[in-house]
Amino acid sequence: MPRSFRSLLILLALSAGLSGCGTVNEKLSSGMGDYVPQWAGGLPADAPPRAGTPQYDAYMKERERKRLLPAADREKEEQAQKGAAGSASGTAVR
Repeated sequence: MPRSFRSLLILLALSAGLSGCGTVNEKLSSGMGDYVPQWAGGLPADAPPRAGTPQYDAYMKERERKRLLPAADREKEEQAQKGAAGSASGTAVR
């Protein structure tokens, strides 16, 4: 009987350990994804900020502002931003 009791105790300890890992990983994974580099499967550089942060509120205001612009003005603004980004990246390569 002591051997079966010991086996039962080991199984109980292993199951408790596995369930503990599951709750720890759930809590860590929600915040750790922000710190993983993109090349290792993290968030891309153009991902929007997380909801509930001040950056998210600013992002949503800017998105709403762009949505309310007429299409012609929106296209001009996008071309100006692409041109500025292209010239900046072009000088960095040279």
